[in-house]
Amino acid sequence: MRSTEPDGDVGDLEPLGRMVGDAPVLGLGEATHGSREFFTMKHRVFRYLVKEKGFTTFALETGWSAGLRLNDYVLHGKGDPREIMREEFPKQTPWNTREYLDLVEWMRTHNARSGNKVRFMGDDINYPTLGEELVDRVTAYIERNAPTKLPAFDTLYKKFQAFSDMNAYLRQPLFQRRAIAGRVRQALELLQRYPGSDPEEFASTVQHARSIAQTATWLSYDLETTDGLKRALRYRDEAMADNTVWWHRQTGHKILLSAHNGHVAYQSDRPEWYPKTQGAFLRERLGTRYVSAGFTFNEGSFNAMGADRDWKPFTVGPAKAGNNEHTLHRVRPQDYFLDMRTAPAPARAWLDQARPTRSIGTDYPDPENMVTLGRSYDVLIHLQRIKASDLLTRSGSNGTSLPGPALEVDARARAETS
Repeated sequence: MRSTEPDGDVGDLEPLGRMVGDAPVLGLGEATHGSREFFTMKHRVFRYLVKEKGFTTFALETGWSAGLRLNDYVLHGKGDPREIMREEFPKQTPWNTREYLDLVEWMRTHNARSGNKVRFMGDDINYPTLGEELVDRVTAYIERNAPTKLPAFDTLYKKFQAFSDMNAYLRQPLFQRRAIAGRVRQALELLQRYPGSDPEEFASTVQHARSIAQTATWLSYDLETTDGLKRALRYRDEAMADNTVWWHRQTGHKILLSAHNGHVAYQSDRPEWYPKTQGAFLRERLGTRYVSAGFTFNEGSFNAMGADRDWKPFTVGPAKAGNNEHTLHRVRPQDYFLDMRTAPAPARAWLDQARPTRSIGTDYPDPENMVTLGRSYDVLIHLQRIKASDLLTRSGSNGTSLPGPALEVDARARAETS
């Protein structure tokens, strides 16, 4: 692999294209949530897939509502991408970076020049807001297509809309959050009785209502207990898989799915907390039409949240003997990718053994996990050195963390304490 930068010739990615084959969904992971090379490589791979493989959607581990706003920008030039990212990617999330801004700007430029439009999608539950603007979309649809039912929807969504942000929502008693989730799910069921005259508009509106229900349901689990948190984390990965599959089937688009290694993999690298991964759900739903690619690295820097809950760079040295990355570095001291499905038998035997592997999420320090590379991914991309991503202006409070990467860490800590 000649480069991780998105500009320039991408001919060296042709073997990667053959590894993807005809699969319409490629899950591309990251070994940290804050390294430049992981983000720019995704940008580079997406450009290649758009040009050579007919891919048209970049899906990110972020809220459905955030994805809609960014999609409005890349398709129509609506809004300011910096402002959208500042609002939708607050300080508890890793995506408000120069690298992702560059990707979004490239997508907008591509769409302005090409008839082959690309799109941006968020496949996650909604944060930091609860997706209140989705309620507006649902009720506007009902007002046009079943106006006599509008009071019923206003009633079902009223409690959900009463909170200004997720921090306020999470301060409510668990029984109240569960009652709100039940009413929101009732709204989803009721909506499906009123298909209207435009099938595409109806399908999109149902998906908006489903996203609201996913968010409310996720927050109805008891995040203070180990069992409740494990069920919530499993639910979140399943919801992300469901949203990705819905997008693919509704639009017919091929999708590059960007998330942490732990989400795109087939096996959980932390089964004590994550019983089942998004990648496992996608394999069940799509079979071999889903391809998973994980990242590893030998040494370098990344941004993560320290004990003070602020993002900052951390640096780690070369991988130690016994780790997967140590041997991967010895194989070839330069960046490369590998189709583990077609590796020779001795390599397959090595890849099918679990070893300590860096899997750094939002917080650091983060323990290494036991990972069986050959059973977790189809393709492996190994980088020798990484640098911390270029953070843009951060926003948000240091209070309760939000769904997505950061909340998982805080919730695990609370559950372990209790």
